[in-house]
Amino acid sequence: MATTPAPPQAPPKPTWDPRRPQPVFPWLRPTIRIRLTLLYGGMFLIAGILLLSIIYLLAAQAISTGNQPLFKIVKYSDLQVSSDNCPAINMASGTATLSLQDFNNAIAHCVDHQRQAALDDLLSRSLLALLGLAVIAFAFGYAMAGRVLSPLGRITRTARAVAGSDLSRRIELDGPDDELKELADTFDDMLERLQRAFTAQQRFVGNASHELRTPLAINRTLLEVHLSDPGAPMELQQLGKTLLATNERSEQLVEGLLLLARSDNQIVERKPVDLAEVATQAVDQVHAEAEAKGVTIRGVRKPAVVQGNGVLLERIALNLVQNAVRYNVPEEGWVEVDTEIQHGQAVLSVANTGPVVPAYEIDNLFEPFRRLRTDRTGSDKGVGLGLSIVRSVARAHGGHIAAQPREGGGLVMRVTLPT
Repeated sequence: MATTPAPPQAPPKPTWDPRRPQPVFPWLRPTIRIRLTLLYGGMFLIAGILLLSIIYLLAAQAISTGNQPLFKIVKYSDLQVSSDNCPAINMASGTATLSLQDFNNAIAHCVDHQRQAALDDLLSRSLLALLGLAVIAFAFGYAMAGRVLSPLGRITRTARAVAGSDLSRRIELDGPDDELKELADTFDDMLERLQRAFTAQQRFVGNASHELRTPLAINRTLLEVHLSDPGAPMELQQLGKTLLATNERSEQLVEGLLLLARSDNQIVERKPVDLAEVATQAVDQVHAEAEAKGVTIRGVRKPAVVQGNGVLLERIALNLVQNAVRYNVPEEGWVEVDTEIQHGQAVLSVANTGPVVPAYEIDNLFEPFRRLRTDRTGSDKGVGLGLSIVRSVARAHGGHIAAQPREGGGLVMRVTLPT
């Protein structure tokens, strides 16, 4: 009798817990809430003690002033009375004599006047003390808030640097194990994973592009050898030319992908590059194509020196000028290429005549393999990576590109780079 095999056992549970270890006494953790409570509670306590002490001293001084005698007897035999605060009860022999009722009324009026003067003096000094304490409290609170929130500024600066395509930056926040340090550590872990993902993506694109170069080069060589045969039939020659054009398009696509993967990195080695010279070289390269299409290239190219990679910056100008020439009107078209310094930044501007571009289509133009009113590559004017490469290179140099439609058709492309 055959025995039934025992069902497979479940794998053992892992003993390592990837979650953060919990402290033994979590309520002893110096959290931001506890620190702010202690800080502001202590500030209120100190301010209250100071204010109470000042009011006590001022009240004691006011009581001491209010308890001064209203009058003094100058001569007891003739009952001559002298008062500095109440001139009405000054009596001197031979000058004035007050009745008893007038004398008592004058004393009561003098007491009220002295009490009111003491209260007014206490109020004015208390307000001055409160104003001084308020100024000190605001200054101390501002300093303490800046000290408590300084880690947030560090996190913000790191996030801004990361937004500039520098994924190698880390916060590495020191200090107590509070919410801000936990946020900084979580942000560092996220940056580490993002950097690994982007590095893997760029490595894959680079490796795939390099691997595709060899078969494409072999195909081009074979097609050129076949086309050089004078005895080949006309149909085969036409097919060979078509395949050669397709192969050339594939090579351009591979080169564009490789350049796009390389330009996504932050530029490390920077040299002075004049955008005017770069733009002039791009215009010279596209001049023949522009003449063939009847497009006039004009513009004023003033010196605009930036720190960057000359080859990649030349690619920016070349892609923009090529697009401006290729996507133009059939007759009497023009392209205007300008460079200048505006507000301390170098600006490369390329404007052209062409078809009307809706404003909502502008963002799609910078996506890979996207063109106006087409989702995938379907044109013989390029491989659909030109503006994507321009945007990537501009970001790698710490700049940006903006596009806006022209009235009557065409676009205005503005690349802004830090000098």
